[in-house]
Parts: sequence; structure tokens; C-alpha cells
Amino acid sequence: MQFDSLSFLLFFGLVVAAAAAVRSWSARKSLLLVASYAFYGAWSPAFVLLLAASSLLDWLLARAMSGRRSPTARRTLLVVSLVANLGVLAFFKYAAFLHDTLAWMLLPLGIELPSWRWSLVLPVGISFYTFQSLSYTIDVYRRKVEPIASLRDFCLFVAFFPQLVAGPIVRYETFAPQLASARKPSRAALCSGGVWILWGLFEKVVLADTVFAGPVDSAWEHLSTASATTALVAILGFAGQIFCDFAGYSCCAIGAARCLGFELPRNFMNPYAAIGFRDFWRRWHISLSTWLRDYLYIPLGGGRGGRLATVRNLFITMLLGGLWHGAGWNFVLWGGAHGVLLALERQVVGGRATAGRAAHRLSRLAWGGLTLACVVLLWVPFRAPDAASTGAMLSALGGTWSRPDLGGLLVLATFVLMLAVQWLARDDGIDELLARTPDGLLATVLAALIVLIVLSPGDNHAFIYFQF
Repeated sequence: MQFDSLSFLLFFGLVVAAAAAVRSWSARKSLLLVASYAFYGAWSPAFVLLLAASSLLDWLLARAMSGRRSPTARRTLLVVSLVANLGVLAFFKYAAFLHDTLAWMLLPLGIELPSWRWSLVLPVGISFYTFQSLSYTIDVYRRKVEPIASLRDFCLFVAFFPQLVAGPIVRYETFAPQLASARKPSRAALCSGGVWILWGLFEKVVLADTVFAGPVDSAWEHLSTASATTALVAILGFAGQIFCDFAGYSCCAIGAARCLGFELPRNFMNPYAAIGFRDFWRRWHISLSTWLRDYLYIPLGGGRGGRLATVRNLFITMLLGGLWHGAGWNFVLWGGAHGVLLALERQVVGGRATAGRAAHRLSRLAWGGLTLACVVLLWVPFRAPDAASTGAMLSALGGTWSRPDLGGLLVLATFVLMLAVQWLARDDGIDELLARTPDGLLATVLAALIVLIVLSPGDNHAFIYFQF
């Protein structure tokens, strides 16, 4: 069930109505857990057992960890959690990639491995709920949070359906207080959450699927004959598509949770208005970037070990962050390149400063333009199926230029408009904009969004981040 499907609207309407009707907070949490498992089961019934088993294991390990005083015993239990969770993730997501990589490395030595014959289906959302559950066991190990007594509540934390399959990645310390106090749908929550859902659907259905997806897919399908104009439209179009697709999902997730009385963390903050690469990662997929910072970069040493150690830590963090997105060298290249850019920026502006603090307006504008150009170009290997396709798309930019067709003009105009909006509302989110918008204008805008969503002729695409 996708957020932009009729089946989800019916499912969500029933869940909201049932949650409003149930008086007991305990019964309401049980209802939400059943609904979350049903939601996940609609994708793959068999993998519901994997989700439940993963939750049960981490709940048991965390409780056992809290009862141990020995650092060695606590560390052993944490290692079990890490190995079990990451092992399952690696098996489903990286086994074929690791096998093919090993085969490629051994071939010059005259050793030929048999072809990979297993056909594994990647459990939807496994990267997201694995990181979410792991953050809990790590925080219990660090004595940052106390283990939760209720297995049901912990399973609801891991499987809460609005953010289950594509985030945001929620920390237990953020969600635990919401499990402790009774929450239910209210008129204010439904109105606010409904606006978030409506905006998310507009980004997904109208912008990502209707405006951007068609010209982008067409350009990649006819890459051998792509002109410079076609390549530019494809590159800018995918930059718009992936943002509107993923940010649209996040808005729908936040809105659906709010309708039920819960608050999820913001996952995007106008990332194409970033001034510097560090600023970009504070605005793009915020829940993942902060996870990588707190559970990988800082434990590696962060910026405490000198210049070379800091560069190494940044590079490793972003390299693994790229690999988190998918099992392919294109994702390794994408993550590694961002790591290099972050390291270079750190050397230029200093360890504690950011490019966004540049005093001169022209300096900020230059940093912003450089950031946008690099980020947009690096979406090419992210989108490309292989290195050859990446090179072909970038090489096409040096070809002949021509007048774009109507679809290309729409892509370019929409991207420029989106960029302008992000700069104008650079530090504002939906809630801040809603608070400043007159009721009459807001009603007009929402009505227009509904009309555009309903009349949108775009093909329905699965959310891009479902594959991660």
C-alpha cells in the first residue's frame, strides 16, 4: 500500500476511525501495532515474521544488557545485536554484490567463482527499521535510555506504519514519551496532518511522477542519442524527482502520524538551498545523516584525531552511507564523492565553521551555487545503472544544444521554481509557513493542490526509497 493509492486511503481512514473510537490507550496501541503489521504484510506477508523476530531479539538483548554490570557482558550482547541485524541486512541486500565483487577480485588470480544463483527479494524498509532498532540497543548499551518493559510498545516503535518502509528513522528517546502518554486523533491533529499529507501527495503525484519522471526516464532509455539539452533536462529532472519523491513520502509519513496523535521528526529542510556540503547533509534525509553522525562518525573519532583522522572518518562514514542506499558501485561512488567534498570543505572553512556562515552575500551565493552544482551532478551515478551510463550521461552535456520540448521546458521551469521556493523559505518548514498564511489564501492553495492531484495524468511510480 502506497500513500498515493486508494487502498491506503481506505486503510488509513479505518485506522483513524478505530483509533478515535477506542478509549483505552493500551487497546489503542495494540490496534496500531496490528494495523502496522497488516500494513507491512500487504507488501510481503512472509517478512512480517522477520520484522517481528528482529524486534523480539533486540527487546530481549536490551533487557538482558540492562541487567549486566560487566562491561564485557554488555558489549557481547551489543555485538550480538549488531551481528544479527546487520547480518540479516547484508544477506538480503549485499550478498550478491559481495559475491560478484569477490569474484572480480579473484579473477586475475585465476580463481573463478560460480555464478550467484540465489534470487533474494529485498524486504521493503529493512534498511530503515534495522537502523531504527539498532539505535535503541546502542543507546541502551550507552546507558542513554532505559530498556522498555513492554514488548508490544517496542514492536510498535519499530513497526509504526507511517514511517516503517521509508523513514524518517526515529530514535527511541523521541518516540518513548509518545508511547507513555495517551494519544488519539483530534480535529486539530487531523487538520494539520491532512495538510502535510496533501502537500506530500502533491510532491509525489504531481511533481515527481507527472512533471519529472517521464522526461528523466525517457532520457535514460535513449541515452545513446541524448543531446546536451536532453542530458541537462534529465539531470535536473532527476534532482527534482528524487527530492519530491522522498520528501513527499516523508511529508505523508509525518502527516499520517500526526493524524493519529504522534509526532515524527522532520526529514528535509529545503536541501537545495544549502550553503556548503555540511549544510546540505543537515537538510537532506536528516534522520539518516544524524544517525550516521551519532552512531558511526563520532564513534570512529569524529573530528578529534587530527586532520587526517577526520578526513578518514568523514570518508568512511559517507562511503558506508552511500552503500546503505544500495548494493552497487554507483552508490559507493556517490557516497565516497560526498565524503571527499565534506572533507575538502572542512579544510577550506575550518573544523568548527560552515560555509553558510560566510559573511559576504556573494560568498554565500557562490558556496550555494557550488553546492547545488555538485549535488545535482552526483545524482547522475546515483540514478545510473552502471559506470558506463554515468559517463555517457555526463559526456552528453558536451554535445549539441537544442530547444527543449514541452516536457523538457516544464521540467526546467519547475526545477527553477522549486529552487526559488526553497531559497525563499530556506529556514522555514510547513508548520512555520502555515502559521503565517492567511486562512483564505491557505484554503485556495489547498483546493488547488487537490485539483492538481486528482487531475494528474502521471503514471504511478513506487517511491524511490522503497528499494533501499
